[in-house]
Amino acid sequence: MKNHNFTKSALKTIETEIEAINLLKKSIGKDFNNLCHEILTCKGKLIILGVGKSAHIGKKIAASLSSTGTPAYMMHATEAAHGDIGLIGKEDDVLILSNSGETSEITSILPALKRSARNIYSFTGSKESTIAKNSKQSILVKIKKEACPNNLAPTSSTTAMLVIGDALTVALLEANGFSSEDFAKSHPAGALGKRLTTLASDLAITGSKIALVSAKDSIIDAAIVISEKKLGIALVKDTKGKIIGVLSDGDLRRAIKSSNEIKTELVSKHMSKKFMTVKSNSLAIDALRVMEENKILTVVVKDTKAKDYFGILTMHSLLESGIL
Repeated sequence: MKNHNFTKSALKTIETEIEAINLLKKSIGKDFNNLCHEILTCKGKLIILGVGKSAHIGKKIAASLSSTGTPAYMMHATEAAHGDIGLIGKEDDVLILSNSGETSEITSILPALKRSARNIYSFTGSKESTIAKNSKQSILVKIKKEACPNNLAPTSSTTAMLVIGDALTVALLEANGFSSEDFAKSHPAGALGKRLTTLASDLAITGSKIALVSAKDSIIDAAIVISEKKLGIALVKDTKGKIIGVLSDGDLRRAIKSSNEIKTELVSKHMSKKFMTVKSNSLAIDALRVMEENKILTVVVKDTKAKDYFGILTMHSLLESGIL
């Protein structure tokens, strides 16, 4: 035990499971395509059925499907045999997970499943198995060996089953046109929900908190205003009050470095007329991407209704909100 090479064991496991996933690519073809089309026509729920480790994998697949636009529910085969099969309606489809394809708890209830559900599909390790032969559509999820040295503990087989479940989830998600807005509706809580529901306008700094200067102001006066507001940037307006540019800390530093008569220099000479903006109704997480891609710490928020500049969004605001 003391001299056991844990790293070697772990790497061997990973390589074995990678091999199982690579083998799985051969199963993605006409049968998988047909399965996706069948599920898309289902007006009810997709019931995932399994036993043991397959049931645990099924629970994850059902959760992924439900959260991405395909109503699904995990049902343990033993519970199905003792009354839960009554939850399956004529408009529901059943997807069975079984590595052997001969799981007794499932084969014993196949006649009842056929009477209860619209269709039966399966992921199995054998196309000649009882479960595969009793399925309208069966996808082969075959592995060469388990990562377990005794070739007994479900390891590679459950990994392959999980991956085919993810492949199904994403294929259906894309076919349904499931958007980030749809995703937000099913994930309202926690950090993920916040990222998908918080708008740029929710975090934008507005009103008197913004540093606002005139193009005709002196650089020195503008520097004082920027320093007071502590945002590192000011919006620059013309004589009519229209925003025509921004003046950042960086602009101020460059002005000081390039001019010997800084006291007489005007904002108009050193402001940036081209600056990054995001719409007020865009997601804050999208504003973050704009900042990261352009290597900036602030972005101007534009009001989509008033067609004017709404405020300023800073990297600090994103950090404080938990978006970043």
